[in-house]
Amino acid sequence: MADAKGSINLRIESTTRQLIDDAAAVLGKTRTEFMVESARRQAVDVLLDQRLFTLDSERYDAFMQALDNPPAPGPKLKALLRRTPAWQK
Repeated sequence: MADAKGSINLRIESTTRQLIDDAAAVLGKTRTEFMVESARRQAVDVLLDQRLFTLDSERYDAFMQALDNPPAPGPKLKALLRRTPAWQK
């Protein structure tokens, strides 16, 4: 089954549009192809920045140690856990 397609309408300055058109032409792409590929690549990068991080082996070991041995709950965490969540009120 093919993906459903929609449209996105943008209002941009003519100089920005020309810049995009020039860059797309250099790559042999249409404006739409260029914009979709660029936006998709940027979206993936933003999401990965929120989910993926890399560490050298020393920092990885320290991170794993911290996960394996969390600190005891403090008074603020205990108070938070005693509160009724907003969605249950």
